[in-house]
Amino acid sequence: MQACITERRAKRIEEVLARRQTDLTLVVNNIHDPHNVSAILRSCDAFGIHRVHLLYTDTAFPALGKKSSGSAKKWVETVRHRDAASLAATLKAQGYALLATSFSETAKPLAHWDLTAKTAIILGNEHRGVDENLAPHVDGALYIPMMGMVQSLNVSVAAAVILYEGFRQLDAAGRYGTPSLPPEELARLGKLWSSK
Repeated sequence: MQACITERRAKRIEEVLARRQTDLTLVVNNIHDPHNVSAILRSCDAFGIHRVHLLYTDTAFPALGKKSSGSAKKWVETVRHRDAASLAATLKAQGYALLATSFSETAKPLAHWDLTAKTAIILGNEHRGVDENLAPHVDGALYIPMMGMVQSLNVSVAAAVILYEGFRQLDAAGRYGTPSLPPEELARLGKLWSSK
Protein backbone atom coordinates (compact mmCIF):
# COMPACT_ATOMS: atom_id res chain seq x y z
CA MET A 1 0.00 0.00 0.00
CA GLN A 2 1.41 3.38 -1.06
CA ALA A 3 1.90 5.80 1.80
CA CYS A 4 0.07 9.11 1.51
CA ILE A 5 2.62 11.92 1.57
CA THR A 6 2.29 15.66 1.38
CA GLU A 7 3.14 17.63 -1.72
CA ARG A 8 5.99 19.27 0.21
CA ARG A 9 7.45 15.88 1.17
CA ALA A 10 7.14 14.61 -2.42
CA LYS A 11 8.94 17.71 -3.71
CA ARG A 12 11.72 17.27 -1.13
CA ILE A 13 12.22 13.64 -2.17
CA GLU A 14 12.34 14.64 -5.84
CA GLU A 15 14.90 17.39 -5.17
CA VAL A 16 17.15 15.19 -3.03
CA LEU A 17 17.12 12.34 -5.55
CA ALA A 18 17.94 14.77 -8.38
CA ARG A 19 21.15 15.68 -6.51
CA ARG A 20 22.27 12.13 -5.73
CA GLN A 21 25.79 11.42 -7.01
CA THR A 22 26.82 8.06 -8.46
CA ASP A 23 30.43 8.78 -9.45
CA LEU A 24 31.75 9.07 -5.88
CA THR A 25 31.30 6.25 -3.39
CA LEU A 26 32.82 4.85 -0.22
CA VAL A 27 33.88 1.35 0.75
CA VAL A 28 33.34 0.65 4.46
CA ASN A 29 35.93 -2.02 5.32
CA ASN A 30 35.41 -3.90 8.61
CA ILE A 31 34.51 -0.77 10.59
CA HIS A 32 33.04 -2.20 13.77
CA ASP A 33 31.71 0.74 15.78
CA PRO A 34 28.00 1.30 15.00
CA HIS A 35 28.31 5.02 15.79
CA ASN A 36 31.09 5.37 13.20
CA VAL A 37 29.13 3.48 10.54
CA SER A 38 25.97 5.50 11.25
CA ALA A 39 27.90 8.77 11.10
CA ILE A 40 29.51 7.74 7.79
CA LEU A 41 26.09 6.98 6.31
CA ARG A 42 24.76 10.30 7.60
CA SER A 43 27.61 12.15 5.88
CA CYS A 44 26.94 10.22 2.67
CA ASP A 45 23.31 11.30 2.75
CA ALA A 46 24.28 14.90 3.56
CA PHE A 47 26.63 15.15 0.57
CA GLY A 48 24.33 13.29 -1.83
CA ILE A 49 26.23 10.00 -2.11
CA HIS A 50 23.86 7.46 -3.60
CA ARG A 51 25.51 4.15 -2.70
CA VAL A 52 28.07 2.77 -0.23
CA HIS A 53 29.89 -0.56 -0.51
CA LEU A 54 30.40 -2.82 2.50
CA LEU A 55 33.33 -5.22 2.82
CA TYR A 56 33.09 -7.17 6.08
CA THR A 57 35.37 -10.18 6.08
CA ASP A 58 36.44 -10.64 9.71
CA THR A 59 34.14 -8.28 11.58
CA ALA A 60 30.37 -8.46 11.90
CA PHE A 61 28.45 -5.57 10.40
CA PRO A 62 27.29 -3.56 13.44
CA ALA A 63 23.65 -3.17 14.42
CA LEU A 64 22.68 0.41 13.66
CA GLY A 65 20.22 2.38 15.76
CA LYS A 66 17.05 3.89 14.34
CA LYS A 67 17.49 7.38 15.78
CA SER A 68 19.47 10.38 14.53
CA SER A 69 22.36 9.33 12.28
CA GLY A 70 21.17 5.72 12.16
CA SER A 71 18.14 6.82 10.15
CA ALA A 72 20.43 7.78 7.27
CA LYS A 73 20.64 4.09 6.34
CA LYS A 74 17.15 4.49 4.87
CA TRP A 75 18.38 6.98 2.30
CA VAL A 76 21.76 5.57 1.26
CA GLU A 77 21.92 2.29 -0.65
CA THR A 78 24.39 -0.30 0.59
CA VAL A 79 25.93 -3.16 -1.36
CA ARG A 80 27.71 -6.02 0.42
CA HIS A 81 30.71 -7.80 -1.07
CA ARG A 82 32.09 -11.18 0.06
CA ASP A 83 35.80 -10.53 -0.51
CA ALA A 84 38.32 -7.97 -1.73
CA ALA A 85 38.68 -9.48 -5.21
CA SER A 86 34.95 -9.46 -5.97
CA LEU A 87 34.59 -5.92 -4.59
CA ALA A 88 37.44 -4.68 -6.78
CA ALA A 89 36.18 -6.56 -9.85
CA THR A 90 32.68 -5.15 -9.45
CA LEU A 91 33.78 -1.57 -8.95
CA LYS A 92 36.43 -1.62 -11.67
CA ALA A 93 33.93 -3.12 -14.13
CA GLN A 94 31.77 -0.08 -13.39
CA GLY A 95 34.70 2.24 -14.14
CA TYR A 96 35.70 3.21 -10.60
CA ALA A 97 39.25 3.87 -9.46
CA LEU A 98 39.90 2.50 -5.96
CA LEU A 99 41.67 4.80 -3.51
CA ALA A 100 42.66 3.66 -0.03
CA THR A 101 43.02 5.97 2.94
CA SER A 102 46.60 5.51 4.07
CA PHE A 103 49.66 7.04 5.72
CA SER A 104 52.02 5.28 3.31
CA GLU A 105 54.87 7.15 1.64
CA THR A 106 53.11 6.89 -1.70
CA ALA A 107 49.84 8.42 -0.42
CA LYS A 108 48.95 11.82 -1.83
CA PRO A 109 46.96 14.63 -0.15
CA LEU A 110 43.20 14.47 -0.53
CA ALA A 111 43.00 17.63 -2.66
CA HIS A 112 45.46 16.09 -5.16
CA TRP A 113 42.78 13.66 -6.37
CA ASP A 114 40.13 14.43 -8.99
CA LEU A 115 36.98 13.28 -7.22
CA THR A 116 34.78 14.22 -10.17
CA ALA A 117 36.08 11.06 -11.88
CA LYS A 118 34.49 7.75 -10.86
CA THR A 119 36.12 7.09 -7.51
CA ALA A 120 35.60 4.62 -4.67
CA ILE A 121 37.40 5.55 -1.45
CA ILE A 122 38.15 2.76 1.02
CA LEU A 123 37.82 3.52 4.73
CA GLY A 124 39.52 0.92 6.90
CA ASN A 125 38.97 -0.56 10.33
CA GLU A 126 39.43 1.76 13.31
CA HIS A 127 42.57 -0.08 14.52
CA ARG A 128 44.09 -1.87 11.52
CA GLY A 129 43.20 0.45 8.68
CA VAL A 130 42.45 -0.87 5.18
CA ASP A 131 42.75 -4.66 4.89
CA GLU A 132 46.02 -5.85 3.35
CA ASN A 133 44.17 -8.08 0.88
CA LEU A 134 42.80 -4.93 -0.78
CA ALA A 135 46.33 -3.64 -1.51
CA PRO A 136 46.74 -5.41 -4.88
CA HIS A 137 43.52 -3.85 -6.10
CA VAL A 138 43.94 -0.18 -5.18
CA ASP A 139 44.90 2.44 -7.74
CA GLY A 140 46.29 4.93 -5.25
CA ALA A 141 46.21 6.19 -1.69
CA LEU A 142 45.14 9.43 -0.09
CA TYR A 143 45.62 11.13 3.23
CA ILE A 144 44.13 14.16 4.94
CA PRO A 145 46.88 16.68 5.77
CA MET A 146 47.07 17.28 9.53
CA MET A 147 48.77 20.15 11.38
CA GLY A 148 48.58 18.90 14.97
CA MET A 149 50.35 16.39 17.16
CA VAL A 150 47.68 13.74 16.55
CA GLN A 151 48.16 12.31 13.08
CA SER A 152 44.76 10.75 12.45
CA LEU A 153 41.07 11.54 12.63
CA ASN A 154 38.24 9.32 13.79
CA VAL A 155 37.15 7.30 10.73
CA SER A 156 33.71 8.92 10.59
CA VAL A 157 35.25 12.41 10.77
CA ALA A 158 37.73 11.44 8.05
CA ALA A 159 34.81 10.27 5.91
CA ALA A 160 33.07 13.62 6.34
CA VAL A 161 36.22 15.55 5.40
CA ILE A 162 36.75 13.38 2.32
CA LEU A 163 33.11 13.70 1.26
CA TYR A 164 33.19 17.47 1.73
CA GLU A 165 36.16 17.68 -0.64
CA GLY A 166 34.24 15.47 -3.07
CA PHE A 167 31.21 17.75 -2.71
CA ARG A 168 33.36 20.83 -3.29
CA GLN A 169 34.80 19.42 -6.50
CA LEU A 170 31.49 18.04 -7.78
CA ASP A 171 29.66 21.27 -6.99
CA ALA A 172 32.33 23.35 -8.76
CA ALA A 173 31.88 21.09 -11.80
CA GLY A 174 28.10 21.71 -11.74
CA ARG A 175 27.29 18.07 -11.05
CA TYR A 176 24.56 18.73 -8.48
CA GLY A 177 22.58 20.64 -11.10
CA THR A 178 21.95 17.60 -13.31
CA PRO A 179 20.61 14.25 -12.08
CA SER A 180 23.16 11.45 -12.32
CA LEU A 181 20.48 8.77 -11.97
CA PRO A 182 18.45 7.86 -15.07
CA PRO A 183 14.77 8.95 -15.16
CA GLU A 184 13.41 5.42 -14.63
CA GLU A 185 15.61 4.96 -11.54
CA LEU A 186 14.56 8.36 -10.19
CA ALA A 187 10.92 7.31 -10.59
CA ARG A 188 11.52 3.94 -8.89
CA LEU A 189 13.38 5.50 -5.98
CA GLY A 190 10.77 8.24 -5.64
CA LYS A 191 8.08 5.61 -5.05
CA LEU A 192 10.32 3.66 -2.69
CA TRP A 193 11.30 6.71 -0.64
CA SER A 194 7.67 7.85 -0.46
CA SER A 195 6.82 4.65 1.37
CA LYS A 196 9.52 5.15 4.06
